[in-house]
Amino acid sequence: MAEDPLGGANEEFQEMLRRFLAGEGDLDPSKLAGAAGLPTDPVMLARLMGQLQKAMNSNAEGVDWQLAKDESGRIAAAGSIRSSEAELEQLRQALNVAALWLDEATSITQLTSEPTMLTRADWARLTLPVWTQLAEPVATSIADSLTGVLDQQVLDEQVPEELKGMVANAGQVMRSLGGTLFSLQLGHVVGQLSAEVVSGGDIGIPLLPGRDDTDVQAALIPQNMSAFGIGLDIPSDQVQLYLAVRELAHARLFRHARWLRQHLISAITEYARGIRIDTDRIESLAAEFDPANPESLREALTSGALIPAKTEAQVAALGRLETTLALIEGWVDVVTAQATSRLPKADAVAETVRRRRAAGGPAESAFATLVGLELRPRRLREAAAFWQSITDAVSADARDGLWAHPDLLPVADDIDDPARVIAILQGGADSETDALDQALSELLADESGDRPIEGAPGEAPDEPNPHGEPTA
Repeated sequence: MAEDPLGGANEEFQEMLRRFLAGEGDLDPSKLAGAAGLPTDPVMLARLMGQLQKAMNSNAEGVDWQLAKDESGRIAAAGSIRSSEAELEQLRQALNVAALWLDEATSITQLTSEPTMLTRADWARLTLPVWTQLAEPVATSIADSLTGVLDQQVLDEQVPEELKGMVANAGQVMRSLGGTLFSLQLGHVVGQLSAEVVSGGDIGIPLLPGRDDTDVQAALIPQNMSAFGIGLDIPSDQVQLYLAVRELAHARLFRHARWLRQHLISAITEYARGIRIDTDRIESLAAEFDPANPESLREALTSGALIPAKTEAQVAALGRLETTLALIEGWVDVVTAQATSRLPKADAVAETVRRRRAAGGPAESAFATLVGLELRPRRLREAAAFWQSITDAVSADARDGLWAHPDLLPVADDIDDPARVIAILQGGADSETDALDQALSELLADESGDRPIEGAPGEAPDEPNPHGEPTA
């Protein structure tokens, strides 16, 4: 047998990892779980160590999305209960009333798919594909950075020749272990979120798949809606009606503006792809890490210290994303307020929703932890005031028409001062209009009948009109 060129170093490295995963090393496995934001109960520790042991013996690289699916499903199912038929029927009636009230508040038409009722386990299973799509760029960046540190050490000849093979193997093992840890984190966060969200659009973007690429599925989670109303001193039927109106308004908007969902998801993933990990910080963290004091690791992982300052491009992208999210939530707020004006406690429920969103909402920990991005519409109240000003000055129809195309969407300056958009909608724009002004003028021409509108009589019945809705 040929002599081992590494002098047994590779086997020693593998044995060191095996000892740690078996709980025989100096670092307590519970400290690793705690630093990663995972529970430290015996069940989770056993799962964590088992999965890491499996990853170490596997040649697979990257994030194990099936593991994330299994973990989120396990957590969601543990607290998931099915509502009684009487409770479901009450919510169906609330949705029927909500749809009628919305017809009076917006010209955007009803959904083509019936809203659905989901358990927590249903929500976790159906939404995980979108969560993985949003989290994958960061997971890849982290894995590349971890292995890049080791690769650079080899290139810089910081590693003795006889140990280069061991370092290369360590890089592959660390990539596999890191991917497994990220999978468990993602599954854990999504599983926790399943206990918090009350509807399909609760986090601001539609997570549920429709019948096709243009469809949007509205959904309620009855178990969580009941929990939402606890302690509010508001009749449960009013809470249900208000939340049903919000969900339908949100789903109608995304079905009407068919470009909006992909617009948001693309903006998020493009921002995430720009995230780079501070490899110098990783090196110093590894050199300074004291197994007896895991708090330094926890702080580095949760404080964002490993992610350098945002680039100018990221800052600009983040600003546009936050503006779009604020416009979405502000529009939903205004339309919901108008549609629920009959509810005596509508304002109280609305304020609870706003405070919940301002405090971070159900998406806060997920995006902040996994994507390095907060999806809080910081200017929600200002955006709602903007949409209300448009409604009061022009009409609900003109207001809703602004969602017909991304070029029509107001910008951050418009939220501060809606006068320009109001002037354009009222026909007061001057001859030197910009691209947005011109698009708005063309939209108004379409609505006034000055030129043919796509989907007019005689054309295919499913051809979309300028508002993105089928004509039949």
